[in-house]
Amino acid sequence: MRRSLVPDIANLHAFDCAARHGNFTRAAEELNLTQSAVSRQIRDLEQQTGLQLFERVRQRVVLSEAGKRLLPDVRRLLAQSEDLMIRATAAAAKDEALNIATLPTFGTRWLMPRLPDFLATRPSVALTVASRSEPFDFDEEGFDIAIHYGQPTWAKAISTYLCSELVVPVASAATVEALGAQSPADLAGAPLIHLTTRPRLWSQWLEANGVPADNGYRGNRFDQFSMVIGAALSGIGVALVPVYLIEEELRSGELKTLFDLPMATEYNYYIVLPENRQSAGAALAFKSWIAGQISGGVEKVGASEGE
Repeated sequence: MRRSLVPDIANLHAFDCAARHGNFTRAAEELNLTQSAVSRQIRDLEQQTGLQLFERVRQRVVLSEAGKRLLPDVRRLLAQSEDLMIRATAAAAKDEALNIATLPTFGTRWLMPRLPDFLATRPSVALTVASRSEPFDFDEEGFDIAIHYGQPTWAKAISTYLCSELVVPVASAATVEALGAQSPADLAGAPLIHLTTRPRLWSQWLEANGVPADNGYRGNRFDQFSMVIGAALSGIGVALVPVYLIEEELRSGELKTLFDLPMATEYNYYIVLPENRQSAGAALAFKSWIAGQISGGVEKVGASEGE
């Protein structure tokens, strides 16, 4: 890394602040600096980048075209710097930090209710959980472990099988009563709810149960299982959902299974660790814990989502 190419964070702050205010004096007031100090920081940044970042128009300064192109990257870098310090501060009182990437609906509906158990067994861990739906670069993102639905292929990482997934057709109690469906064939004209990332799911289920697949493409589409579940609860139609995502709704009767005809989906669920951190203590503890949770009652009932 060339030191001459590393920007001064204070200069970036001055640039961002001046861009927001369109005025060096107001930027100086916000930063508790003199106007000349802000001007000097902007000038230093211009010299380092070789760009003219502002133009003077009457009594204001406005971003140049080069400044407009640079500003989004500067704001992203400042946000990342702030996030770094927040996470470092949060972890300061703990012995370990653990950054987990999880699928959105899985994280909300399955992982969160169980996390207190993990934290009770590992009280020294400062936890950060974020949602990710696709594979990413562990080195760039800074995660220690990921929960993944799909195939066991992830660049510079090792995937360990957790479980397969079964989906079942469900709907609100009112929808079930209104449909009066006695067999899968009765869903040929029913309103279906689709997950956009799995467009063939309904056609596969219908075909597996003796109904022409062409009947499985109509209906409304949503891009996350959380919205699919919300649509089913609202009475929009019938959804194919992994059981583990709707445990509470099934217990309360808000959602009902139309037929006891579960279908295994084509992919599986994996826990993923970067190749260069296979011995990280907190990550390995989490991997062991979640495997125990899965084997304790979720295997082949619905423990993956991918969205």
